[in-house]
Amino acid sequence: MKVTFYGIGYVGLVQATVFADAGHDVCCVDIDETRIENLKKGIIPIYEPGLTPLVEKNFAEGRLTFTTDAQFGVEFGELQFIAVGTPPDEDGSADLKYVLKVAETIATYMQKPKVIIDKSTVPVGTADKVKATIQSTLNERKSDLTFSVVSNPEFLKEGAAVNDCKRPDRIIIGTDSADAEEQMRELYAPFNRNHEKIIVMDIKSAELTKYAANCMLATKISFMNEMANIAERVGADIEHVRHGIGSDPRIGYQFIYPGCGYGGSCFPKDVQALVRTTDGIGYESKILKAVEAVNYAQKHKLFEYITNHYGLEKNPDAIKGKTFALWGLSFKPNTDDMREAPSRVLMEQLWKAGAKVQAYDPEAMEETQRIYGARNDLNFMGTKESALNNADALIICTEWQNFKAPDFSLMKSLLTTPVIFDGRNLFEPRRLKNKGFSYYSIGRNIL
Repeated sequence: MKVTFYGIGYVGLVQATVFADAGHDVCCVDIDETRIENLKKGIIPIYEPGLTPLVEKNFAEGRLTFTTDAQFGVEFGELQFIAVGTPPDEDGSADLKYVLKVAETIATYMQKPKVIIDKSTVPVGTADKVKATIQSTLNERKSDLTFSVVSNPEFLKEGAAVNDCKRPDRIIIGTDSADAEEQMRELYAPFNRNHEKIIVMDIKSAELTKYAANCMLATKISFMNEMANIAERVGADIEHVRHGIGSDPRIGYQFIYPGCGYGGSCFPKDVQALVRTTDGIGYESKILKAVEAVNYAQKHKLFEYITNHYGLEKNPDAIKGKTFALWGLSFKPNTDDMREAPSRVLMEQLWKAGAKVQAYDPEAMEETQRIYGARNDLNFMGTKESALNNADALIICTEWQNFKAPDFSLMKSLLTTPVIFDGRNLFEPRRLKNKGFSYYSIGRNIL
């Protein structure tokens, strides 16, 4: 099939590339000329395992094309995917201006019937707005062309997005058109061979499904962080609690790891957007507001440990001039994404208190540099060990695999004082205590 994607960011680029790899002809349209030219040269704007060779292969074989020419994109694809960003507006609601601009563009140039697919994460009712925008533009053209609008939300995990596209858990198709459903089934046929993964529903249900999924996962994380905070105060070990409840198949082990808060491009934005949606329909979503509040507080958890350890409440200058090694900048492993990353909240608190940061991350240092620029109180180090050199303590914000089994003797010799603030519970507290470390972890400080 011939498919066009508008918006070659995280979702658009990965899904477009996987479609091309399955044999479809895919045209990628973006207004960022530099991004398009770089993609043609094999320079990928994001870090995602397995993506670069897949882009290079399908571009070289002619199934994947990149352009800034929107008219060419409209003419190219029978299926038109809208995958542009929906950043939070000032009140936290999803900003649909980019989505609706693409809809207007499609309607301006289309010369035959099209199926327009919302791939962006959008609030319930967006398909109606897309339909209205397209119809209004066609009316201005005095055109009687027909079209269908489909909701086809993405469920990609950063760090595993290529595999999620190749082997999706489910394929949600929201449509009221039998013809559009048939075309979508044909498009996804290569990914639906082992067993039936396609779930067809009405458009508004499909739109809500995306938000409901992310908000459920965010709720599990905030719930476990709440339990971890309780465990600290009653003298329990949250790791034992996690094993105890995770063994219940109704609960399971996924997304019940306590930590220093969730980040990324999806959970924070989607929780906020659904809260604003419910406010707009006169319903107060108390659970989602609590999820958001717990996560906000949890991002301050590591600095709370630092405050208590160094006595900052009594002496605000207690860490002024101190240097902290920081392992992990990205909001999660296997990505360079810094959006809403807990490390950002922590670093900004440390800087405000007069401390310096020596940071190491396998992928996100360049993105961190782009965000913060050159600073005297932020140094990027070439290895996790070099980040420890003459640092007063180690802080862990991201659970990269190569952080999980370090040389503790070497760590102790490099740090000026053997102190670790662990936001991802990578180590066993008793083991660290026996090695002479002061070790702070989430919900496990019972020694």
